[in-house]
This record gives sequence, structure tokens and C-alpha cells, in this order.
Amino acid sequence: MKAREQDDEMPRRRRSLRGARRAAEATSPHLSLVRAPTRPGTERPLAGEIRVATYNVHRWTGHNGRSRPDPARAAFVISELEADLVALQEVLRPQHGPDPLVSLADALGLHVAFATTRAHRDGHIGNAVLSRWPIASVTMLDLSYSRLEKRVAVAVQLTHAQQALDVVATHLALADRTRHRQVRSLLDHPRLRATPTLLMGDMNAWRNCRATRALERELVEGASFEWPNSFPAASPVLALDRIYARGVSIVSIDAHASRAARRASDHLPVVARVRLGPAAAR
Repeated sequence: MKAREQDDEMPRRRRSLRGARRAAEATSPHLSLVRAPTRPGTERPLAGEIRVATYNVHRWTGHNGRSRPDPARAAFVISELEADLVALQEVLRPQHGPDPLVSLADALGLHVAFATTRAHRDGHIGNAVLSRWPIASVTMLDLSYSRLEKRVAVAVQLTHAQQALDVVATHLALADRTRHRQVRSLLDHPRLRATPTLLMGDMNAWRNCRATRALERELVEGASFEWPNSFPAASPVLALDRIYARGVSIVSIDAHASRAARRASDHLPVVARVRLGPAAAR
């Protein structure tokens, strides 16, 4: 009887696995979280010089991607950054149990927005923005121009004391042609052309290409800094993670190479000091 029960169980397991795979394939990119912290941090003006960062957290799986997810490692690194705004890529929100993204935002007293890029066997993966300031509005831009790679950008608008700032977090494609289409969509978007904007994320800029040339031409505006190497974290040689600006000034930009950061993900965080312009009259 026991052997027969096992024989019956195997087809059920196969059907369950096939169903899970179909559900994962059917998941379309979508905005799935906008939330204020339970206890907001100290409020400060959205003006003068602020500190911003971008960080690919590698599904919380450490620098080699083979260990079990441990969000506490990356959360500690993010706390080290002491940033006012953080763009996150490859964030994994599990199907069951505590949500590490919500826990992180609450621990730091930051507002959070998250857009799902694709389903994963352990939950949903996507991009997030953490913000010291309340999020006035959120837009999700679907950049999935390839059947093989689902990609999105999540754009949040911050407003405070008549100052407005758009913050875009994204993770661009590996293929050059697709990446260029994604960059053109971002640069030409009317929302992002009307307001001072920070574009932050894993640009997969492992070599000079049409996409990076377009970003340099339209967003760098003659700045003399060099992009810091951020990948692989243990011994970085590629500047994949970048922070671009339109209508605000990047004062400095560096990779955060602490001992914890070299082990928490396969990317190092990149941190910039940004100077905002005067508030526009309304």
C-alpha cells in the first residue's frame, strides 16, 4: 500500500512543479509595493547635498550566489551607506514568511516602492527604491523588449517644500541591442524629462556600447569623474553599477568596499554625493 501511495504521489508532484513553472512564466512585470515605514526617520529638507546609492543585492545570496538567502548581510551593508536614497536590484521578496524588504525599510525608517520583474521559485524578484522622503507617486516602466529577459524600471517622485525629484531604479539587459532600446525609452520618457532626475542601477555596462554612449552624452554633461568598479565584489574590475543625473549635480561617486560589502553580494554598492538645485517656484 505504501509503495502505491508513493507511485501516486510522483505524478502529483510533477504536475505541481509544472504548474509552478507556468505561473512563473506567466507573471508579468508589475508594481507590487508602495509603503511608508512604521516609524519614519528624521525628516530633512529635500535640498542642498544628499547621499544616494545603488546596490544589486543578488537575491540576498552573497558574493557567490550559492549560499542560502541571508538578507541580514545586505541589510547591514545598506545601513553602512547612511544614504538618503537607495536603488536596489535583484531584490527577492519571498512567497512565505517575513518580507526582508519591508523589514529593512522599517529598520531604517525609509519609504519603499518595489516593482516585480519576474517570478522566482522562492518568490518575486525586482527593483526597489528606498527613500528618506515620502513617495508622492510611482510609475513602473516595462523594459522587457526581449522574450528572454524581463526588465523594468521603477520611478518614484519625491516632493518636499516645493522641491521635486524623480528617482529611477533599474537593471538593464545583458544584450547590447536590447539595452540600447531600454536606455532610449528612459531618456525619452516625458515624465523623466520634465523633472530633476536620478537614474540609478545595474546598467550592465561591461563595455562601451550605444547605450552607455547615450547615457554619457545626455546625462553626464561634462563631469570629470570616473565610474568606480563594482563587479565582482571580491575584486571589482567592471563598472556595472552607475548613478546618472539630469538637473542635479553629482559631487562625488565611489564604490563602498567594506569587508561586509565584499561578502554580501556579487556587486559592491556605489554611493554618490548629489547637490540639488534651488526649489522651483510654483
